Amino acid sequence: MARQKRIHLDGDEFFIDLVFYNRLLQCFVLFEIKTTKLTHQDIGQLQMYVNYYDRYEKQDFENPTIGVLLCADKNDAVVKITLPENNKTIIASKYQLYLPTEQQLIDEVRREIEKLDNSW
Repeated sequence: MARQKRIHLDGDEFFIDLVFYNRLLQCFVLFEIKTTKLTHQDIGQLQMYVNYYDRYEKQDFENPTIGVLLCADKNDAVVKITLPENNKTIIASKYQLYLPTEQQLIDEVRREIEKLDNSW
């Protein structure tokens, strides 16, 4: 729907990197892209954008806005502590410039399965 979407809040201007609308989910999806390591301020910024869309753009029949923060690097503990425990609308993910190899994907899936097995 928009790139560098400008929003005004009481005289201040902010720019959302990308705004999409998912017809199947019936909700807005906001993307923020950071070329540096994620900070708690970045999460707060995206949360503000999600709140804005939920309060001023979303219609009653639509689902809550989803925020996706893509960053060059992240500290999982910072993400976990910054977001509310019941968070369902903000996603923080590290992006890569190159796709992983098939073996790297297999290894990652195995690590995740191992984590799940150890948590039971």
